[in-house]
Amino acid sequence: MLAVIRILFIALVMLTAFPFVILYCLTRPRHPDLVHQIGVLIAKCGRFVGIDVELRYLSDDIPDKAVWIANHQNSYDMFTLPFALRKGVVSIGKKSLAKIPFFGQIYWITGNILIDRDRRSKAADTIKQAAEAIDKRHLSVWMFPEGTRSYGRGLQAFKTGAFHLALQAKVPMLPICCSSTHGQVKLNRWNNGKVIVEVGKPIDVSQWKENLRAEITQLHDTMEQRIYELTMEARGEAADYQEVHKKQVELNQATVGEQA
Repeated sequence: MLAVIRILFIALVMLTAFPFVILYCLTRPRHPDLVHQIGVLIAKCGRFVGIDVELRYLSDDIPDKAVWIANHQNSYDMFTLPFALRKGVVSIGKKSLAKIPFFGQIYWITGNILIDRDRRSKAADTIKQAAEAIDKRHLSVWMFPEGTRSYGRGLQAFKTGAFHLALQAKVPMLPICCSSTHGQVKLNRWNNGKVIVEVGKPIDVSQWKENLRAEITQLHDTMEQRIYELTMEARGEAADYQEVHKKQVELNQATVGEQA
């Protein structure tokens, strides 16, 4: 019963707020600060599903221009990750997002960048345009290097788009690690525990071009372990990362085998 009430309440809040959000965005459409303002507003709805988000910064020196990257888990990301947003940060997402009722229209009007993944030439051109926007408009761009939600499969392999963007724009990377929410949220209970969102230190990638794949793999592994550590801390547990990592690799391999 609680789950039904929560879903209906969140839907009612969003439907009621939608026209006001649109009207506000129309006063300065696609302004880069809108992503921060509307993103945090949506994230606050996470309180209605019993999530307590703790935000951490490992550095006070957050660059005005950077490529932000984070792990992409599930739909609950919209209630956790936006708390890390700052003014001047926009995201890059699939063009199909614009077709989602309400969310898609807000995603576009707040100034996010949409790419067509089915056409590599367009995607490459978008990366070029994003690099120019970072330089000329002093923007930061938020991306999910996994390219898709993980749904409890752990941190998936990184695609190279975000890193090529950072190299092309000559800006640092800013890693964001969010503790796992997989299996944590139960809509039929009041308290769904704590989620930790940690904004890491800026990473200089200017010398990565010569050994890009190896550098990406190293960053992936570092973030994977940190996400695990944050998850254990958020849940008040202690476990062996190496053992969990081994099981996660086996799960991913089994998933790939089933898909084949």
